[in-house]
Amino acid sequence: MDLGATLKTALRDWTLRLAPEAEEKLRNLTSAANEYGTDPFGLDVEYALAGIAPLVWMYKHYFRVEVSGSEDLPEGRLLLVGNHSGQLPFDAAMIGIYLMLEARNPRIIRAMVDTWVPSLPFVSTFVARCGQVVGTPENCRRLLAADEAILVFPEGMKGILKLYRDRYRLEEFGHGFMRLALDTDTPIVPVAVVGAEEQAPAIADLKSVAKLVGLPALPLTPTLLPIPLPAKYHLVFGEPMRFTGRPDDDEDELDRKVRKVRSTIQTMLQQKLAERAHVFW
Repeated sequence: MDLGATLKTALRDWTLRLAPEAEEKLRNLTSAANEYGTDPFGLDVEYALAGIAPLVWMYKHYFRVEVSGSEDLPEGRLLLVGNHSGQLPFDAAMIGIYLMLEARNPRIIRAMVDTWVPSLPFVSTFVARCGQVVGTPENCRRLLAADEAILVFPEGMKGILKLYRDRYRLEEFGHGFMRLALDTDTPIVPVAVVGAEEQAPAIADLKSVAKLVGLPALPLTPTLLPIPLPAKYHLVFGEPMRFTGRPDDDEDELDRKVRKVRSTIQTMLQQKLAERAHVFW
């Protein structure tokens, strides 16, 4: 008996039991698989369905994700640009699960991971088989040329590691996503994530300790570890934004466009926070 195959099948079936409405839609979700069952970037749809089973349970029963605005999502290539927070990237996972299992036209998003992720044993294989790729410009261009959806967090590590006192205040955005959108004529869809700031609130950053162990930061949370609290998630998709210009425009012109996206997401966050009745329900 192949225990690995048995486990994979069991986890895939668990995913589909948690999201039974997705099975019919997923029949059209295919990839350009090679003889090993993966696409050129390592995506294996069957593996992904098995690997996300615990995250689907969290989506449904722990974070109890609510979604709005997704009816405006365009087909074809797109850049999803969102705010980043929560110490661990559950925000990216929740966005990905919605688009894969609940969206009207399901698709696998490609989240951009840091260059050091492929060096991690087991983790590197998991993220690749689930469709995530190292965030180089060349990888992004190839994916967009194939009409894929890419998820980027322009705040980077500064966003995910921010302290609780700075919650929902966006850090400065990098310009890379805008250069990519202009270079490939790709629409940008702003995404506001409410709830992730409260899943693992950091009350301090033990920078000196982090430096000793070679980490970029070491946030101190009430649980002492970034174990997520059951904050209720809200995902808000904004209207697609299109920009004209060249990727090699001067920095001031690029910054103007980037700030428009950042301002849009900040406004979406404030609106959803004003509507939210409680952090946990």
